[in-house]
Amino acid sequence: MILPHAVRRTLRTSLDALAGNRGFSLIELLVVIIILGLLAGLVGPRLFSRVGQSKQAAARAQIELFSAALDQYRLDVGAYPASAAGLEALVRNPNVSDWSGPYLKKNVVPQDPWGKPYQYKCCPGDHGDFDIWSLGADGAPGGDGENADVTSWSVK
Repeated sequence: MILPHAVRRTLRTSLDALAGNRGFSLIELLVVIIILGLLAGLVGPRLFSRVGQSKQAAARAQIELFSAALDQYRLDVGAYPASAAGLEALVRNPNVSDWSGPYLKKNVVPQDPWGKPYQYKCCPGDHGDFDIWSLGADGAPGGDGENADVTSWSVK
């Protein structure tokens, strides 16, 4: 196939231009690095602020699961476990008849998303039949943001 002279000249010029540009200049690389740094500086903090919110959502979900397991325990035994027995009564029989557990899937009471045990008070709790709460990231009562307590009475 024979190409017209103008097409051959354009192809040769394009190929020569491609052959000459074998990399990026230092300025082009610096511009790209600066743009990536700005994007990371703007987007990064927003993503990391969501980590605390997701941990609180996970704690709320676990508290709801504990509440359902405690209700099943009460149906079998006739009463919620005492505060002294704690949430461990959901995975180990506290020497009561009609215990049909374990009531949690993994046969272990999980810790809150911050690696601390959940708090439990029963019979009665301060806010209902029982109270379950996590003390948040700081492990102390009260707090704001990620340090705020996650409670069964605020979940319902």
